[in-house]
Amino acid sequence: MSAPAATPFASASLYVGDLVPDVTEALLFEIFNAVGPVASVRVCRDAATRRSLGYAYVNFHRLEDAERALDTMNFKPIRTKPCRIMWSHRDPSLRKSGVGNVFVKNLATPIDNKSLYDTFSMFGNILSCKVAVNAKKESLGYGFVHYESGEAADNAINMVNGKVISGQKVTVAPFRSRKERGTANTTVFSNLYVKNLNEDITRESFEEMFSKFGPVSSAMLPVDEEDKPKGFGFINFDEPEHAAAAVEELNGKEVAPGKKLFVGRAQKKEEREKALRERFEALKVERMKKYDGVNLYVKNLGDEIDDERLREEFKTYGAITSAKIMSDSNGKTKGFGFVCFASPEEATKAVTEMNGRMLEGKPLYVALAQRKDVRRAQLEAQHNQRSKMPQGQPAMYPPQAAPMFYAPGIPPRNFIYPQQMMPRRWTPGQPGNPNGPPQMMVNGGRGVHPGSFQLMPMQPNQQQGPNGPRNSQQGGQQRGNRRQNQQQGKPNQQQARRQQQRAQQPEQVGEQSAQLPASSEAQPLTIKALAAAPEEQRKQMIGERLYPLVMTTEPELAGKITGMLLEMDNGELIHLLESKSALDEKVGEAKYVLESANAAEQQ
Repeated sequence: MSAPAATPFASASLYVGDLVPDVTEALLFEIFNAVGPVASVRVCRDAATRRSLGYAYVNFHRLEDAERALDTMNFKPIRTKPCRIMWSHRDPSLRKSGVGNVFVKNLATPIDNKSLYDTFSMFGNILSCKVAVNAKKESLGYGFVHYESGEAADNAINMVNGKVISGQKVTVAPFRSRKERGTANTTVFSNLYVKNLNEDITRESFEEMFSKFGPVSSAMLPVDEEDKPKGFGFINFDEPEHAAAAVEELNGKEVAPGKKLFVGRAQKKEEREKALRERFEALKVERMKKYDGVNLYVKNLGDEIDDERLREEFKTYGAITSAKIMSDSNGKTKGFGFVCFASPEEATKAVTEMNGRMLEGKPLYVALAQRKDVRRAQLEAQHNQRSKMPQGQPAMYPPQAAPMFYAPGIPPRNFIYPQQMMPRRWTPGQPGNPNGPPQMMVNGGRGVHPGSFQLMPMQPNQQQGPNGPRNSQQGGQQRGNRRQNQQQGKPNQQQARRQQQRAQQPEQVGEQSAQLPASSEAQPLTIKALAAAPEEQRKQMIGERLYPLVMTTEPELAGKITGMLLEMDNGELIHLLESKSALDEKVGEAKYVLESANAAEQQ
């Protein structure tokens, strides 16, 4: 093997791997900046979910600092897990060429990345060193060492191959890619796997069963703690032809009533897992195609609704293949279920007719059933679309679906934070009629956007005017600002008033919160009361009751999450007010979308 010259490092960039998912750029910057000035740090993330991929790149200003970090920080724990550092190579030709890369197998379980590095570092500069592990972070018994030159790799192979490390004799050989090794030959094999064996079978009888097809080199029959066979075993022939004959003769043979032998090529665990994954994926795709467009999701169901009642309500729209109400471990209904029709046309007709229909005093929500990952992707797409909206102007929405969520950053000019939501304040009637109907002061007597929760109570220094209450001190300040704007040639008087109101709102909220009496917000919102209210006020009525419920679980994100939930249908929102489990599920989905968006913006 030819030994190329040492690799020149053109940049002071390091690859940092084996990171836990919660490691951020700020943490890495703080750790590596202690070694030397860091130019930049980037944690690589998934393009769709923005989750960490477990590795990052740290760029130093000077090559000396990068070398010092590689020598002192390699295999140091970051958040309780040792990291793995090596030089960053933008050109992948060195890695793919295989020059200087050696494969080490039959490693003892205690050997980790650092132990392997310390053992092989005496033969030359190591670019990368790794012990392969499984999903549980347990060693698989083999690893890789990539040297800077082919000469160092040859020295390591000659000196270590066949030596004993930690009590086990290891094998060190040049690395070969999967393409060079070739895939497992499924037509030529000698090792067989046998299952569905009789419980009284012995190793001698097991070997005798297969010896008639040819010489058997080894036979294994696993047993349990009581020395009883587990019902399967392995048999290895000297010649592949004899193994093939055994498979053809014995596979499917009945050894007991209703019990047939299985004889086939013995597979590695990775092969079996891959075959099972492919099989399950195929079944999943087939099932999705089967139920695509015909399976309906129905929620906001009453506790007295069962499977038969659900089928009875939907059977007029077509042939139903299945109808199921979901329940918990105690058999109590969860308030939703699924109805599957025979054709997409029937399912579409059922959605059109049944969505919003009253059943046992509740409006049904009926839609095509979606998988959880599809719903989550839709929420992420909606959030990303809002994030791209201009910050200088508010979004235009129909009054019925006015949302309260905006992309992080500077809020729109006339935006009111949901965290400033105040309960309604009911004041006595007119001075001449103290027993008259109460009056609700909403945002200083002026109308409120349906999506806003900002309900401003009257202050002691407010006076009732023909067009609503007015604050004498605030009015004087606003009149002074208007005169000043007119003198300075600024005709936008309304903008000046809005800016001053936003500046005064935090103080008003803090002073008024202790003075507010109990209101009617504690009363449950009924369908009858919601239907009697004007259409533009329904979202506001639901939001005033929804926000305190969200506030109990997510106080910091309550405003944004409430705004996202208000985009849902009114019938769904009523269901969320009545079902805490459904509300917690939706709050969890909305929180995940917000956290993903915040992580994406930090990049």
